[in-house]
Amino acid sequence: MEVAALSATSRPLSPLLSTAPAIRLRLLPPRCVFGRRLRASPRIRGLGCVRDSVGRRHSSRKNGFFVTSSSSASVEPATQELGTAGAGEWSGDAIRRRFLEFYAARGHKILPSSSLVPDDPTVFLTIAGMLQFKPIFLGKEPRRVPCATTSQKCIRTNDIENVGRTARHQTFFEMLGNFSFGDYFKKEATAWAWELATKEYGLPAERLWISVFEDDNEAFDIWHNEVGVPKERIKRMGAEDNFWTSGATGPCGPCSEIYYDFYPERGSSDADLGDDSRFIEFYNLVFMQYNKKDDGSLEPLKQKNIDTGMGLERMARILQKVPNNYETDLIFPIIEKAASMAMVSYAKTDDATKLNLKIIGDHMRAVVYLIADGVIPSNIGRGYVVRRLIRRVVRMGRLIGIRGDGHGNSGGAFLPSLAEVVISLSSEIDPDVESRRRSIIGELQREELRFVQTLERGEKLLDELLDEALLSAGNNGDKPSLSGKDVFLLYDTYGFPVEITAEIASDRGVTVDIEGFCIEMENQRKQSQAAHNVVKLSVGNETEIVKSIPDTEFLGYDSLSASAVVKGLLVNGNPVNEVSEGSEVEILLDRTPFYAESGGQVGDNGFLYVNGGEDRSQAAVIEINDVQKSLGNIFVHKGTIKQGSVEVGNEVDASVDAKLRQGAKAHHTATHLLQSALKSVVGSETSQAGSLVAFDRLRFDFNFHRPLSDEELTTIESLVNQWIGNAAHLETKVMALQDAKNAGAIAMFGEKYGEQVRVVEVPGISLELCGGTHVSNTAEIRGFKIISEQGIASGIRRIEAVAGDAFVDYVCARDNYMRRLCSSLKVKAEDVNGRVETILEELRATRNEVSSLRSKIAVLKAASLASKARTVEPQNVRIVVENMGDVDADGLKSAAEYLIDTLQDPAAVILGSSPGDGKVSLVAAFSPAVVKMGLQAGKFVGGIAKLCGGGGGGKPNFAQAGGRKPENLSDALEKARGEIVAGVSSSS
Repeated sequence: MEVAALSATSRPLSPLLSTAPAIRLRLLPPRCVFGRRLRASPRIRGLGCVRDSVGRRHSSRKNGFFVTSSSSASVEPATQELGTAGAGEWSGDAIRRRFLEFYAARGHKILPSSSLVPDDPTVFLTIAGMLQFKPIFLGKEPRRVPCATTSQKCIRTNDIENVGRTARHQTFFEMLGNFSFGDYFKKEATAWAWELATKEYGLPAERLWISVFEDDNEAFDIWHNEVGVPKERIKRMGAEDNFWTSGATGPCGPCSEIYYDFYPERGSSDADLGDDSRFIEFYNLVFMQYNKKDDGSLEPLKQKNIDTGMGLERMARILQKVPNNYETDLIFPIIEKAASMAMVSYAKTDDATKLNLKIIGDHMRAVVYLIADGVIPSNIGRGYVVRRLIRRVVRMGRLIGIRGDGHGNSGGAFLPSLAEVVISLSSEIDPDVESRRRSIIGELQREELRFVQTLERGEKLLDELLDEALLSAGNNGDKPSLSGKDVFLLYDTYGFPVEITAEIASDRGVTVDIEGFCIEMENQRKQSQAAHNVVKLSVGNETEIVKSIPDTEFLGYDSLSASAVVKGLLVNGNPVNEVSEGSEVEILLDRTPFYAESGGQVGDNGFLYVNGGEDRSQAAVIEINDVQKSLGNIFVHKGTIKQGSVEVGNEVDASVDAKLRQGAKAHHTATHLLQSALKSVVGSETSQAGSLVAFDRLRFDFNFHRPLSDEELTTIESLVNQWIGNAAHLETKVMALQDAKNAGAIAMFGEKYGEQVRVVEVPGISLELCGGTHVSNTAEIRGFKIISEQGIASGIRRIEAVAGDAFVDYVCARDNYMRRLCSSLKVKAEDVNGRVETILEELRATRNEVSSLRSKIAVLKAASLASKARTVEPQNVRIVVENMGDVDADGLKSAAEYLIDTLQDPAAVILGSSPGDGKVSLVAAFSPAVVKMGLQAGKFVGGIAKLCGGGGGGKPNFAQAGGRKPENLSDALEKARGEIVAGVSSSS
């Protein structure tokens, strides 16, 4: 099972929620979640746990369990009254609030939703509410609370084609959950779930069905004997449906689910809980009670846990009595806005338009929350997910008739107006979305306008593909058809729905290879699922190694040296008691001055010295070249035994390399100053997207949509150096996370925070949550210089810079380069630019002259080839296929143009050369009459170039190509001669 660790930033769900570490999720296939394949009705996983506010289990029990009497409500699905609350009372916000309050009253700690971007590198996007609790479930971290409850933002896109087509498929959804970390188990979890559903939400008991794992007699008995559910409404199901596993090994256990019955009048005989037309699963309880061993056997867990999940949109559908999730108040306002912009009525429009409106409503929620969490549209990774969803919305908007911005501006974008609706609905889901309004709107506007241009290019490509299909069919006598690969290219790269491609092709008399398209789609889906279809949750050997090892005490803020005791030794990941000279080793200490890599800052270097005895001689010396954190807060010192040997239990003197540490401190504080300068110069919406703080440089990635100008970079650099010169004293303090956020502290990308956080402040300039090491005064940084600024992905820029000693070294090195350059050019430093420009201009003129001479030589060679032209019947086509030696590509082009003009129509020229450096150049030129025969220079020369290890193409009448295998040129030209002769000979 893929699980995320605590996220870098905590995002409170609502004013009700207390602050705590956040989670991050990832997109996974809805039918293969948490390591087990689901039926047509996907399982929604969530969180779980707790007691009442005074520490007691909740009231009104019978034999320790809740008892809920059955309701005598009507069985009519459309008019059924749901408890004492009317449907109008049950807004999505009210349902969420009631769930959290219900479990908070039973002792659960309300924790905020984490980001959609997980810290865990094994997780792509957040797909489950339990991700933030992964270390606790694995026993790698102690529980902070006995039980918790959350409402988690989730993303899932692998069944994206089902969105809008079914009543329940969504890409973005909220998971309500309660969790127990060894506090309570099945009896309480089932009793509370039933009480919540029937008492709090007022669902009629006779409409609720239960599924249990086929061998889980305990759960069956609880539901029937304690809760009071009739046996005929409890279904035993197999492991595929009701046994949760995290993977090949690790925590696992049976599941139990609660279903709502829309048509109870159909009776209980032969009822199928997988029938989506009758049932909907809305609450899933996972009883994490076993550990699956390597041999497949199950052993009871010492700490049994509860992990539950309730789909908010599903419960809203039930309580609001609407036919699908999209028509709940969580999504429908977005649909209504899109319908008004398209000037259609959702209630009166056709099913196709309703489908498109549902897709728009769903996808807009996904893209707004993803961008708010820092995911910028791009062609890779998470950015591609956002880009794909945005393009689907734009396509659907155009299909339903939205033009331009939907308000009369044909050149505008309509996504910003829809995003405003999503943002207005976000206050109780993620209040931080509102603060990111400007950047969200900007990204959506830019991406939509870019995609409109892509759509136009796609339309041109489709026209070309249709022309080729018709031409090819005419020559071969076949029925014109678009290949599956071409249809998939239009779909995946240019955003063309296959239905639109098929419709346009049909108008031109061309069929579409749907089967081939489906094969391409399946190949892509398999690749996606192979990479992202499980959330991994497994217990490795390392857990056993550190069971008796406490967290490492970090002393490095105040000291660069300390005595410590060796608590553990590892070689190649395996625990050992002793390591001798020359070996690579990982050392675990009880305390250390070494900083372990985190927050972008690299780990310290230095030495460990093992004392020899009373004389304090050095029995061993270990050089430390890296320090990492493992399993929470255990520092792993990685190094080499330079002298002697080390044993578990040895006392050591740990000494950090002071010069390197100072370099890291200078670059880390400079990074904080850089972020403040960026926000000051280009806008406060700019946010960090990654960083590296090394001993000799810093790297800072940030969200921004364009390159920075030279003027902006100069201003940023000047600001940072001004702050350095101010010699400001830094202040650090530890405070509650919420207090730090209220004070305006910025969270560093990739970090995870507890309830108490360390805050680093440069007074009046910067305030950030940071566990890194810093200078005590900005004057210690000495200077700051930006080395480069570049784009690394769509919407992501990167600045590299130096500070401290590295800054001095950089400036001195550049000064030496300039001195040597001035000496070589025999000019002063201020005259270097002018002299270089003069030299470059002279060089360009010389190159142009050489190129002109080469072209003339090539034409002279070509003149002698004209007489060698071969005439091929029946069209009397004059053909020249020759190797022109070492003529370059430009010369080859000139020669081909000369020959095609000299030979006159009809003529075909194919020339090749080997200009050196292992390169091959090819050119094909066809006269108009040859093109009319169905021969195209672009396709022809591309095929020939493959024999030379290359490729290329161009227009039907003229094309160039290249390759890397000059030894194959003769054979390639021989093949070209045969194919062109055959091509013109067969043409009538």
